Amino acid sequence: VATTILSGKNSLISEFQRFLFWFCFCLLSANNAGGQSLIEKGKYIFHASGGCSCHTDTKNDGEFLAGGRPIKTPFGTFYASNITPDPTTGIGKWSDEDFIRAMTKGLSPEGNHYFPVFPYTSFHNITREDLLALKAYLFSIPAVSQNNLPHDLLLPFGRQAVLMFWKNVVWSPQPFISNPEKTESWNRGAYIAQALAHCGECHTPRNLLGGLKSYMHFAGSKEGPEGELAPNITPHKKTGIGDWTRVDISYFLETGMKPDGDGTQGLMSEVIEHGYYYLELEDLDALAEYLISLLPIENDLQQD
Repeated sequence: VATTILSGKNSLISEFQRFLFWFCFCLLSANNAGGQSLIEKGKYIFHASGGCSCHTDTKNDGEFLAGGRPIKTPFGTFYASNITPDPTTGIGKWSDEDFIRAMTKGLSPEGNHYFPVFPYTSFHNITREDLLALKAYLFSIPAVSQNNLPHDLLLPFGRQAVLMFWKNVVWSPQPFISNPEKTESWNRGAYIAQALAHCGECHTPRNLLGGLKSYMHFAGSKEGPEGELAPNITPHKKTGIGDWTRVDISYFLETGMKPDGDGTQGLMSEVIEHGYYYLELEDLDALAEYLISLLPIENDLQQD
């Protein structure tokens, strides 16, 4: 009898151990799947932002997102920063709140003001959930130890006091608000354009202080990033993309091919290759729906 009882007890212990093993295994698997899901979502947000092309010095075979790429502007030359998870030269020591503050307020973990060449002026519209997903993805890529290069700016634009003045006087952030009178697709396109893809940072001309001219929203700029011309993407018939259909726009964003068969060049080609190419067709169409609904603005950038 004692042997039978002992055998039964050992059997129960064995079953409990087996249950405990599978319970822990499933729990760990679920947590890992959740982590992977967050990273995958962050990767999609990364692509929707254009693949952060400015942070890779492609012309000099730079490491992925390790910075060093020169960005020429009327205020001087900026050098993109290292946003890999390296703890010393990158963002590897940043907390969630550090990341959120940088992306929405343009402040470093130490409290220094970032230059608005880093488009926190648009990124502040990204939801907290999407920002944390983006951080999860950035922290999953290989860390690269590469020091950031100092900016080469005209005086007095490199001073923190000037940046503080700019934020308080020139920058007037407005939160992204969905339009209930528009379709869900239109609102999705508006969120992508205004927040994730930060289209206005390149395609809206700036005033003498570097602020966006709101009355020329998406009307193009002769002084885009790296000195490139950023075209008028409002639906103006003569000077914009008013002759493009929604299909034309979404196809261009996926392939870089214009309706006339010509391909895009420069930074936009990188943005498409490393970013928009990976977006769902529904999102590309949503972005096209939003762009085609904009106020047509005449702005002939080809004139001297």
